[in-house]
Amino acid sequence: MPEISRFYGIVVRMFFDEHHPPHFHIEYQEYEALVNIEDGIVKGEMPRRALGLVFDWLDLHKDELMENWDSIRETGKYNKIEPLK
Repeated sequence: MPEISRFYGIVVRMFFDEHHPPHFHIEYQEYEALVNIEDGIVKGEMPRRALGLVFDWLDLHKDELMENWDSIRETGKYNKIEPLK
């Protein structure tokens, strides 16, 4: 499960053999959730403040996330994505 990015204690990962729709996994402290790349729908639990940071990051990197989604599923290759600053 490759780590795509890490910021403010939030870890963002994608799996190699994932199901649709395109999404990524986030971990923060004891919380875990999945975030749909296209519409931001969340499954799981995450503190509101951490989730707000994830949404800010998603808005900045949606295209890169989709590129990683396609690449990691097809070739197993991915790129790290700049953390939120």
